[in-house]
Amino acid sequence: MPDHFHWLVELHNGDLPKLMQTTKSRSARAINQARGVSAPVWQKGYFDRALRREEDLKAMARYVIANPLQAGLVARIGDYPLWDAIWL
Repeated sequence: MPDHFHWLVELHNGDLPKLMQTTKSRSARAINQARGVSAPVWQKGYFDRALRREEDLKAMARYVIANPLQAGLVARIGDYPLWDAIWL
């Protein structure tokens, strides 16, 4: 996605705020280095949704994978290079 990303993660150790801080920090440094600038990359905060039931996992994985198709970035789901998920 050009302006955001969707993730489906299973936390084993640690916590989501720490994961998001690390992800945003490392990716912002890499993006700024590649662009030769020093500028904010991410907005503050993030939106998360916890899945409580195992049955919800496959539906959420399908939603995440279909997002580039819904956004009109690709004609077929398989055309998006990051489409695969272990839950499907």
